Amino acid sequence: MKKLTSFLLFVLLVVGGGIMIGILTAPGDWYAALQKPVFNPPNWIFAPVWTLLYLAIAYSGWRLWTDGHRGVLMRLWGLQLGLNFLWSPAFFAAQMPMLALAVILCLLLTLLLLVRLLWRSERLLALLNLPYVAWVAFATALNAAIVFLN
Repeated sequence: MKKLTSFLLFVLLVVGGGIMIGILTAPGDWYAALQKPVFNPPNWIFAPVWTLLYLAIAYSGWRLWTDGHRGVLMRLWGLQLGLNFLWSPAFFAAQMPMLALAVILCLLLTLLLLVRLLWRSERLLALLNLPYVAWVAFATALNAAIVFLN
């Protein structure tokens, strides 16, 4: 029961935090008016993709926590989550795509380091984070293209 409760707390933190930030920083007229690259996906795709990714992120954090990883791995997990949650306010609320690009580049580097370190001791978690890395790499390219086009 204790493990289930702690897992649900991680899900609430990650998925709930992502949903809350998404609601508070929803794209508006400013974003709609931006020039976007041809590879910009439709807006409806973001919510389901991020929901699945947030579930994987929550599971990874929970596993690290319950397995006793309180050092570098847990700190990197927390850092990536903080950077992830910072991107939407930087891009949509502050309307600063260049700042958001700096944030997402830091997020991507943090994720790459996290996966590299996970590969040594928690290979399943490393593999579970690869779709997250791929999506953030894609989002980085998208953010950079928006900076370039605008």
